[in-house]
Amino acid sequence: MRKLKLQMQTTVDGFVAGTNGKLDWMISNSDDKILEHINSLTDSFDTILMGRKMTDGFVKYWTGVAENPASPEFALAKKMVDYPKIVFSKTLDESPWANTVLAKGDLNSEVSRLKNQTGKDMIVYGGVGFVSSLIKENLIDEYNFFVNPVAIGKGMTIFNGLVEKFDLRLVKSQTFDGGIVVLCYEPS
Repeated sequence: MRKLKLQMQTTVDGFVAGTNGKLDWMISNSDDKILEHINSLTDSFDTILMGRKMTDGFVKYWTGVAENPASPEFALAKKMVDYPKIVFSKTLDESPWANTVLAKGDLNSEVSRLKNQTGKDMIVYGGVGFVSSLIKENLIDEYNFFVNPVAIGKGMTIFNGLVEKFDLRLVKSQTFDGGIVVLCYEPS
């Protein structure tokens, strides 16, 4: 069975976006080691799951980077563009993005169906509401938090609305020169 992995940037105080979805707090000076780590994680999956709200920005960003062979993120961008993407939406009838298909059914049923398909693992990057829904349904098998050395005091979190304590087990951690710490957890 395929796993569903989460990769998400976060602040030290647990926010994945500022108020109104701002991401200006993220560390942007990626060194070779963190890019190597991201590429290693990327090589473990072959399908990207996303909520509708973040898909347009995601596709536009990575398509732009993939058009610039001089970019240090070029190899990663090619994967992001080439990997199939499943976009969860209740409002769209067809996908306006290349290499994407829509999932319009019940979240639990759709993700379970995808997990039972053959292939590598799957990844989810967001958005906040979509990831929160996956967490509430206990559908994420591995959490990869890229903790940025910054606190913002208020913003958006993916653990909103949990009705009880949600335990995670630390699997591994890695620090990088730019101050980012990657924490990998599995549900307990």
